Amino acid sequence: MTEGAEPPGARVDEHVPTTPGWSCGSCGEEWPCATKRSRLLEEYGVDRAMLSVYLGSCLAAASEDLRSTPVTSLQDRFIGWLPRGPRRG
Repeated sequence: MTEGAEPPGARVDEHVPTTPGWSCGSCGEEWPCATKRSRLLEEYGVDRAMLSVYLGSCLAAASEDLRSTPVTSLQDRFIGWLPRGPRRG
């Protein structure tokens, strides 16, 4: 298991990743699953930069475990779903 993927004391309904396959420990879907995505958006609120940093670190760890998966597929899976806000000029 990749260190830090599953927090100590995590509950079954927290939708944490199981490694090395990076599937959701609760529903079995690819992580981050739809439920976890929704929860992450709620948890991080308007701080999308920190959410991006967190998901980027997950992407880096997953790319080590899922070496045969195309990088663009992993990028879409981990960060491609993030809503994009208006650019600041």
